[in-house]
Amino acid sequence: MFIDHIRISAKAGDGGDGVVSWRREKFVPRGGPDGGDGGSGGDVILIVDHSTDNLRAYHYDPKLIAEDGKPGGGTRKTGRAGKKIIGKVPPGTVVYRSRAATLAEAVTAERSDEGIDLEPIADLTEDGQQFVVCHGGEPGCGNWNYKTPTNRTPTEHTLGTPGEQGIFYLELRRIADVGLVGFPNAGKSTLLGKLSAAKPKVASYPFTTLQPTVGVVEFPGFRRCTVADIPGLIEGAHANRGLGHEFLRHITRCNLLLFILDMAGVDGRDPVSDLEILRREIKEYDEDLARFPWKVVANKMDLEASAANLEAFRQRFPKVEIIPISADHATGLDELRQILDNDVGHRR
Repeated sequence: MFIDHIRISAKAGDGGDGVVSWRREKFVPRGGPDGGDGGSGGDVILIVDHSTDNLRAYHYDPKLIAEDGKPGGGTRKTGRAGKKIIGKVPPGTVVYRSRAATLAEAVTAERSDEGIDLEPIADLTEDGQQFVVCHGGEPGCGNWNYKTPTNRTPTEHTLGTPGEQGIFYLELRRIADVGLVGFPNAGKSTLLGKLSAAKPKVASYPFTTLQPTVGVVEFPGFRRCTVADIPGLIEGAHANRGLGHEFLRHITRCNLLLFILDMAGVDGRDPVSDLEILRREIKEYDEDLARFPWKVVANKMDLEASAANLEAFRQRFPKVEIIPISADHATGLDELRQILDNDVGHRR
């Protein structure tokens, strides 16, 4: 099960209370106050772990609750600090804070016409990067802190403060240098499998790819780039038709978009219309994304109708860079690798 967005509840530990205590020892008259301070509450921390590839763990347990700090003790003993709790997330996770106070309120907001009111608070991209989602409560002070020359028997003490809590949304946006975008059966998975060691599912029916797959393409000189196979879009994807928003988010971090087109027009497709629809869907989803660098990969050039369709396509889009290939027969891939190396590999 692949999960790339989820709602969680987080609660940091409360600070431990300071205590009122008096020194009671033999041969120590008027021992005075010795109430210790409480311990700090535990933090709720998210840490980026490259070995984690999705947010599935939070589907089964959507709560992160840290330990409370312990109260202080006599003889100025400080209470033990609460244990922090650490949640692992994959690189590319964006953290949002919900204005809902409880999970029930968040669910109600999702189902209402107003939708969810979210505030982005962190973008976690580097392995080992940490972010404190909720800070633990401050510890209370024991009565020994209030002893003065004029107040030798203070009874004042403070309680620990509550730890922070809230509802948060985690959204995974796969980090890849290049995004493969195209309609179902355009050959994206086959191409990714030929360019890299990734093993995406390949079949002759639509929507064989149900989750983004990332492969690594190696270049000479120890250069490399990552390529993401984004599940097939359909017209209306920006409005959440088909797979819709479920996977469009994963191309928002790419440096280059490759539009994979079935140049043979299998299943009655028109390459010109396909590109126009794909470009429109990208723009409707995110206008900034529509301004990303992009190229066209004309796939299935081994089929009979491809040459004539490619000529018509060039006439319709004379300024668009087109790379003719046959992913199935692995032809044209050397030129494509060279282009990827020039555009992306040298930047790393």
